[in-house]
Amino acid sequence: MDTLGAQPEPTVFVLFGATGDLAKRMVLPAFYQLDVAGLLPAKWRLVGNGRGDVSHLDFREYVRGVLAEFGEKPEPARWTAFADNLFFAGGGFSTDDPGSLLDVIAHARSGITQLVHYLAVPPSAFGPLTEALAEHGLTADARIVYEKPFGTSPDGFRSLDDAVHRVVDESQVYRIDHFLGKEATQDLHVLRFANKIFEAAWSREHVRAVQIDVPETLDIADRAAFYDATGAILDMLVTHLFQVAAEVAMEPPASLGAADLQAARESVISAFRPLDPAEVVLGQYDGYRATDGIAADSTTETFVAARLWVDTDRWRGVPFLLRTGKQLARSQQVVSLLFHDPHGPLKDLPRNGNVLQFSLAGSGTVRVRTVVKEPGVTLELGVSDADIDLATVKDGHPVPPYARLIHDVLLGDRSLFTRPDGLAHVWDVARPLLDHKPTPLTYPAGSWGPADAAALAAPEGWLLGADDRDAVG
Repeated sequence: MDTLGAQPEPTVFVLFGATGDLAKRMVLPAFYQLDVAGLLPAKWRLVGNGRGDVSHLDFREYVRGVLAEFGEKPEPARWTAFADNLFFAGGGFSTDDPGSLLDVIAHARSGITQLVHYLAVPPSAFGPLTEALAEHGLTADARIVYEKPFGTSPDGFRSLDDAVHRVVDESQVYRIDHFLGKEATQDLHVLRFANKIFEAAWSREHVRAVQIDVPETLDIADRAAFYDATGAILDMLVTHLFQVAAEVAMEPPASLGAADLQAARESVISAFRPLDPAEVVLGQYDGYRATDGIAADSTTETFVAARLWVDTDRWRGVPFLLRTGKQLARSQQVVSLLFHDPHGPLKDLPRNGNVLQFSLAGSGTVRVRTVVKEPGVTLELGVSDADIDLATVKDGHPVPPYARLIHDVLLGDRSLFTRPDGLAHVWDVARPLLDHKPTPLTYPAGSWGPADAAALAAPEGWLLGADDRDAVG
């Protein structure tokens, strides 16, 4: 679908879980960012849904507090205009009892035909809410956004997928993975397909390893119940990291349109080799079990490092090294392509001196690391970095990933959303690990995780954590 320059049509945006953690941290701030950027429809309404009996005025005050804490504090005049479009429907929502949602939507629509339902709720609620939407006549031509993870197991995914497709068409479904909405993730395509210097080197002939590294300094105290039922494998590995690996490994699509881009992404995911549990290290940070809401004998992993193999002609034999975890030494989101050393007269080149890196954090940064001659009268080799801050690119107007993806939903552009065939393959790749999970190893908070994870990245080692030079972005 070509949405270049398109204007979203008038929309009622129904936000389920409107007072939950995800909505306040991501969805509501993103919606306001779209308003500030002038990217919302000319006419729109946002209807929050929840179990509580909250007035429209109270919900508006709640949203203003959320924006002050997690977004940008609204200017008074802009806030007044924004708040007039916010409504709340209490009493919950189910097949048996729609609460006040039907009445509030009917009032908010006032000539608006487009409905978008955003399910910012736990995965266990996806099926029942979808059935309730159909039962109460709210699915016709509507778009439905599902947060990750879409299912919590291979069998659970297939059951949920069947339940969703019983009542809506695939074209109405938007499975969100906010890593696909990041500026630098999208710049992977442009840098590769628009620059011959990189396109020619994008294969096993030149690349010896790919690292996708997303360490976090955060703990899980504010979402303990969700996290203990999910863990790092479901929260990050089978969602964000696998999808980013597909962005790196895909074959050139016929175009960057939604159908071609999705097809290329899902095709390469089908070439992911199922994970070998012997090539996976799990960890749990010291003190995790002392968190309120966590069982004293919990074996939930807060760290995962894995070696993934992509069985295509382009990437066969190249390890894709994936790592993420909580309470680690640094918060970063980095994709690194490590190149082979060239054949030639120069020997003993600096370690990891030929690297192309993408920081996915913020607006994104592209770093090119090269071996250079150190200035002086002797032939001493060193390493130098050249950074491109994508936020400073001329005429750029970066938006955060959630804002970008919500805007795409409003336009009906599914380019950056996952398809069920790709997700089915993802679960097949993860099944051996889920069926035979290694015992998590304890690691100190503030470290780089269990020491055993270092062996997965041998002999080059993990770039992040080697020294401060390796922090990009």
